[in-house]
Amino acid sequence: MTALLTQAASFGFTAGTSFGSLHMLLMSVTLTQGWRYGLLIVLTPLLTDAPIIVLMVVLLSSLPPVFAPLLNIIGGVAVFFIAWRAYQSLRRPTSYDPQASAKVTRETLLRGIAVNLLNPAPYIFWGTMTGPLLVEAFTISAVGGVLFLLAFYGVFLGLMALFVVMFDRLRGVDARLTRWLTTASLVVLAALGVQLILRGVSGLSG
Repeated sequence: MTALLTQAASFGFTAGTSFGSLHMLLMSVTLTQGWRYGLLIVLTPLLTDAPIIVLMVVLLSSLPPVFAPLLNIIGGVAVFFIAWRAYQSLRRPTSYDPQASAKVTRETLLRGIAVNLLNPAPYIFWGTMTGPLLVEAFTISAVGGVLFLLAFYGVFLGLMALFVVMFDRLRGVDARLTRWLTTASLVVLAALGVQLILRGVSGLSG
């Protein structure tokens, strides 16, 4: 069991340090809206991963081959659209309105959920690497399975929270630097979206 928990923590470290679309969204949200909204993005895997894990662990063998390419295309379009909308908002900065706080919170959370649900990375991650280990842990005992998840998400979300702190500190350094970093993160996010679309099209045509 110790070996499984070590692997879970290692995969959590890999997920936390492998910058992808969720990390880019985390960076842009934290730089533009602050650490509170950044933490909302950190929490989104807790809201979205349960159905992903169930789908990939239980139904992986019965899913048609076309599933992965289609998911790449859908996810790529969603990621690109979110990056474009965020860039448009960045070009039209608005003053803080306390009455709009609830709406901003809801929209931020929904963006994080959309990026994670439509991103093929979690599906591949749980379907090919982490999922079989999770099944093995639950085979040993229910407690073992829960500990596996705690080890994975403890490291993964802990690292994401550290990134929130780091990006939030950068907000106070220089407004121009913050804007440049935010723009750069959105460009990378859009590029990731295009990459996913091209990968999906290639998968369908191949």
